Amino acid sequence: MIPISDRIPSGKQPVVVYLIMGINILLFIWEWQLDVKGELSHIINSWGVTPTTIVHVTTAAFTTLNPAAWIAWLLLQFSLVQGLFLHSSFSHLIGNLLFLLVFGKTLENLLGHLKFLYFYLLCGVLTFGLQILVEPTLNLPLIGSNGAIVGVLGAYLYKFPRTKIDTILPLLAVFIPIEIPIAFYLYWWFIQQLFYSIGNLSIHSRVNLFSLGYWMHGIGLVIGIVLMRSLKHK
Repeated sequence: MIPISDRIPSGKQPVVVYLIMGINILLFIWEWQLDVKGELSHIINSWGVTPTTIVHVTTAAFTTLNPAAWIAWLLLQFSLVQGLFLHSSFSHLIGNLLFLLVFGKTLENLLGHLKFLYFYLLCGVLTFGLQILVEPTLNLPLIGSNGAIVGVLGAYLYKFPRTKIDTILPLLAVFIPIEIPIAFYLYWWFIQQLFYSIGNLSIHSRVNLFSLGYWMHGIGLVIGIVLMRSLKHK
């Protein structure tokens, strides 16, 4: 199923959504080029969110007075944002961008550009943080905007629970237009996670291990709802 539109009028261009999409696409092209050269694993390990690394550096920073440990800890926090813009496969990228485009543009129109950017990044960073807490011994990097996207879905469901989404259903090469309730897309988003190995880069088996920590990005749904409630009251 391919979401197309929610038919909710928008008075503004979703420039932040387009910006995020553009950055994701450009970085994936860069990833692909590095993959061809056999240099991608180093970037993924450096830019991705590796729980054991973050836990080790955080422990060192908070248990010693070593300035170098604090500098390393501060620099490492960038990985929580950088990891949001890397993807392990073509299907991983396209799936997340489709959901961002259809649901994110309406939220950006509702919140405004800067608030939506803050909302998107915070959903992703908090979800990564939760994954680290749940599986601190994981020595493989986590990448992708999954936590941010499911946060967008949660916020959208909270604000527009009865909205029907224009959807294309590919059936034996025939594309059938239908309308699907937004609540169903929460279920479909989780199903899609199982297909994100399609068109994978060579690092796929060494990132986003399908463990408890990986599936905890589903809590981004709750994070999105809570943040939406908070932002709309400011």
